[in-house]
Amino acid sequence: MIRKTINIAEAKKHLSELLGRVAYGGEQIVITKRGKPLARLVPATAEAEHLADAKGWLENEDDFFNTIDQIIEHRDKHIPRVLGGQVTE
Repeated sequence: MIRKTINIAEAKKHLSELLGRVAYGGEQIVITKRGKPLARLVPATAEAEHLADAKGWLENEDDFFNTIDQIIEHRDKHIPRVLGGQVTE
């Protein structure tokens, strides 16, 4: 995938052209401001592809969320809390 960097002033001038290159040419364009990356234009299909890749990553999402719930529950039971200047267990 072709990646190009362009400053924000040029991006404003050529936005329509840039969108065409991204949407139909598959390019990725990084927009910079004062030499620092500000945003990235990517084809909308790229996001859908990433989501499709992630689908099925968790074979059993119930197990995943149960594990997260257990971690949070365990963590909450063992972290001392400070309430009104008093440390509580």
